[in-house]
Amino acid sequence: MNEHTPAAVAAAYFEALASGDVPTAMAQLSPQVVWHQPGANRFSGEHAGVEGVGALLGGMMEASNGSFQLAVTGPAMVNGELVAVPVRFSGTNADASMDMAGVDLLTVRDGKIAAVHLFSADGAAEDAFWGRV
Repeated sequence: MNEHTPAAVAAAYFEALASGDVPTAMAQLSPQVVWHQPGANRFSGEHAGVEGVGALLGGMMEASNGSFQLAVTGPAMVNGELVAVPVRFSGTNADASMDMAGVDLLTVRDGKIAAVHLFSADGAAEDAFWGRV
């Protein structure tokens, strides 16, 4: 498989996340990546650039006391430059816990992840975990 196909880039990204290799995961992102975080919580909205996404993910790790985890739960589905990946994500903090299914939709252009759209099975529960705006 060509290492720059949408499927290969998505696979490299999720494999790096699963192994805790954040630098390799972040290297899969375009410098101009736009991350669309769903919901009505403190992390919701658009986060632009590798620095913006890094700050978002760092904030989520801090808010979850380092417990936030993401696991791929099924095969990636590719349609051109779009890659939909079923996931399960979880975390705990002093006040709550969260464990739910979702879908990460990646747009891969020129061998890099240009956009990320996330979908949660229970947006209200995710908002409650992260803290509403």
